[in-house]
Amino acid sequence: MPRQLHLALHPYGVGGPGQHGLWKDPLVAKNASIDIQYYIAQAKAAERALFDALFIVDSQFINSTYPSHYLNRLEPLTLLSAVAVHTNYIGLVGTASSTYNSPFNLARRFASLDHISGGRAGWNVVTSFDTGTSRNYGLDEHLDYATRYGRALESVRVIRGLWDSYEDDAFPADVTANVFLDPTKLHALDHDGEHFRVSGPLNLSRSPQGQPVIFQAGVSEEGRTLAAEVAEGIYAPGGSLESAHEYYTDIKRRTAATGRDPDHIKIFIHGGPVVAATDDAARRREREIFEEDYDFASNLALLGRGFGAHDFSQYDPDGPFPDVAQLAERGGRTGAAKIIERARRENLTLRQVVDTVSEFKQTPFVGSPQTVADTIEAWFRADTFDGINLAFRNDQDLNLFVDGVVPILQARGLFRTEYQAETLRGHLGLPTPANRYARELVASAGQ
Repeated sequence: MPRQLHLALHPYGVGGPGQHGLWKDPLVAKNASIDIQYYIAQAKAAERALFDALFIVDSQFINSTYPSHYLNRLEPLTLLSAVAVHTNYIGLVGTASSTYNSPFNLARRFASLDHISGGRAGWNVVTSFDTGTSRNYGLDEHLDYATRYGRALESVRVIRGLWDSYEDDAFPADVTANVFLDPTKLHALDHDGEHFRVSGPLNLSRSPQGQPVIFQAGVSEEGRTLAAEVAEGIYAPGGSLESAHEYYTDIKRRTAATGRDPDHIKIFIHGGPVVAATDDAARRREREIFEEDYDFASNLALLGRGFGAHDFSQYDPDGPFPDVAQLAERGGRTGAAKIIERARRENLTLRQVVDTVSEFKQTPFVGSPQTVADTIEAWFRADTFDGINLAFRNDQDLNLFVDGVVPILQARGLFRTEYQAETLRGHLGLPTPANRYARELVASAGQ
C-alpha cells in the first residue's frame, strides 16, 4: 500500500501549557477537563473522521501556578476505559509514568483497557517531567536522567514479558474434558533486574492486538535511544520543517540500527491547525489566539516547570537570568539547557528569557482548508512525520478541520476513507507481536 497519513486527537480541555486564556473561551465548558462527556464527544468526532487514536496526556504534580487543565483533570486510564465503551474503532492512548508506577500494575491496567476496547490501547511511556512528583510518592528527590531512562527501558521489557504470560490458546475451556486452562501455556516471568524484581505471571490473557502499542515522547539523547529500542509510536515536538526532518531521519536510523524495521515506528508531530475561510483570516485568528493566551506571570510560572517547578517570581524580572543550571538535571534537561545557553550567549534578563520562550511564532498548519492540506502533504512527503497529533481549542475548530481539510487529504489518497482494521495496531500498520514463549517453541522445534 502507498504510505498513508495518520491522525490522532489530543484534547486540550480548559488549556495546557501556553494556553492560559483557553478556559475563558465561551465555547469551552469550564469543567471540560473533568467532564467525561466532553471526552466521549471528542472521541466520537475523531472516530467519525476516521482518526487513528485519541491521546491523553498526564502529570502527577501541580502547584497553583500550573496550567488550568493540569489543576483539575481525570486520570487517563479511567477516562479511556469510559471512552472505550462509547467508541468502536479509534485507538486509546494514555500516558503513564514508568518512574512512579510498578510494572505489574501498569501491565494489568493497560491490558485491561486493551480488552475493554477490543484491542485499541496504547501506552505513552514517560519518565516524569515534573520533579515535584517525587514528593507525592515518598521520595525526597526526583530520580536523575540516567536512572529514569534505565528504569523506563527495563519497565517496558518487564511489562511486555507480563503481557505474554498466557499463550494465545491457553484457555481451551473444554467442558467435556474438564479443562479450562492448559497450564503448559501459562508462563511466569521471574524477572530480577537492576530496577525491578517481578515474578508474574499476569492474570490476564492477550488481547486481539496481542499487546498494547508502546508510544514514547522525548528529544534528548536518552529519549531518542529509548524510542529506537522500544517505541512503536512517537510524539515528536515538530518545530520547523528542517528540525522535524532531522528528528524523523535520526529516529528511523537509530531504529534500523537496533535491528528493528523503521516502518514499525510511527512518528507523530504536534499540530495545532488554525483553519478559516481564507489564509488571511486564519493568520489573523492565529495572532488573536496568541494575544488571548499571553500573560507574563503565567509564562514566568511555566518557565519554572522545566526547572523543577522553580519559582522565578522571586527574582527581579529585569535583572540577569539567574544561575539555575543545577535545577535542570532532574527536570526538563534538554529544553532547560537550551534556555540557559541562549541566556548566557545573549546576556538576557529574566524578562527577556520569558519573552523569547513565549514569543509569537507562526505555525505551519494555518490557512484555508486547501492551504492546510497542501502544507500537511508537503511536510508528509518531505519525511518529517508519519502522522500528526492534532490539538484544537474548541469543537468548532475541530469541525473546521474535519469538514474542510480531511476530505482534501482523502481525495489525494493521503488519508483513509474507511477503517480497514478494528485494532490500533491495524490502524497504524504495525504487526501483532508473537507470544515470546510460543515463538521460542516454534524456533526450538525447527532446529
